Amino acid sequence: MKWTDINDIAIELADAYPDDNPLKINFVDLRDRVMALPGFADDPKYCGEKILEAIQQAWIDEVA
Repeated sequence: MKWTDINDIAIELADAYPDDNPLKINFVDLRDRVMALPGFADDPKYCGEKILEAIQQAWIDEVA
């Protein structure tokens, strides 16, 4: 996965952290969790606030 695989990342986060509320995760922790996902292989320099916002929103949508 890459940073642009927003929906895939959201699904993986929902599976990996089923008890976590995505609204309460700060962007530093979110970035670290994404980079720790199995199959994630992208450079952290390609991650920015807009990408993290999109991932967070997709994760919220996934668990809603």
